Amino acid sequence: MTSTLKNPSEFSGQLSILLCAVLWSTSGLFIKLVDWHPALIAGGRSFLAVFFLIALRLKQERPKKILPLFASGFWYAATMILFVIANKLTFSANAILLQYTAPVWACLLGWLFLKERPHWEHWLSLSLVCLGMFLVFSNGLSGGGFLGDCIALVSGVTFAANSVALRAHRESNPLDIMICAHIICAVFAFPFLFFFPPELNTGNILAILFMGIFQIGAASALFVYGIKRVRAVQAMLTASIEPVLNPVWVLLVTGEKPTRFVIAGGVIIISAIIFSSVISKRRT
Repeated sequence: MTSTLKNPSEFSGQLSILLCAVLWSTSGLFIKLVDWHPALIAGGRSFLAVFFLIALRLKQERPKKILPLFASGFWYAATMILFVIANKLTFSANAILLQYTAPVWACLLGWLFLKERPHWEHWLSLSLVCLGMFLVFSNGLSGGGFLGDCIALVSGVTFAANSVALRAHRESNPLDIMICAHIICAVFAFPFLFFFPPELNTGNILAILFMGIFQIGAASALFVYGIKRVRAVQAMLTASIEPVLNPVWVLLVTGEKPTRFVIAGGVIIISAIIFSSVISKRRT
């Protein structure tokens, strides 16, 4: 605590990451509450987030190359769309925990495309994540739960692809890639308006406004602010509160309770990711 207080910038950065994770964690709840097609939920909140993020971006230097930004943004857009669909088809806890396997997939994709060879802790982490996924999937081997779990797992892979793309274009502003991703998401959702007209009641509108402005827009701003002031491992450890809080909000409001297998699998997955991140950071 003393060392943190001696560095106000680091403290404010860590607080920003914490608030960002809390906002992120509300996504599962509000996705459950909005009675719209998943594509319209993803597109609606992204449409609002675009204006919020562009307002933050106005005073910064304009990007020189647009095409690579949209190529990278595609993976983040796919992640958001898949995550919303998964939340509609399975438990919120299943969706967030399976998406949280992304760091391990990022390690493998980085090895494949960026030639960054994984270390022993990455292989151990991958083994533990596989065990955690087995426990999560063992709860949803029937009906829509299994399909939602599969989609959530794919969202973890696309989230990992997004991080690899960000690393490959590290000279780009992350905020630009986020804006491109939300534009792609909003454009993708637009045709669904004609086939699945959304019900515009007060609850749905307020939920979409909250997700677009706060859960995505403000959270993105907090993350960009915080990641510049804290170490990567600190940011990862602080953000690990997201998959813990996500099912808690859903439980408190809707009564959706994850099973013991999902909880056990989640503990293994989160522990494996944290362990791998700490060991990797100590090595560097």
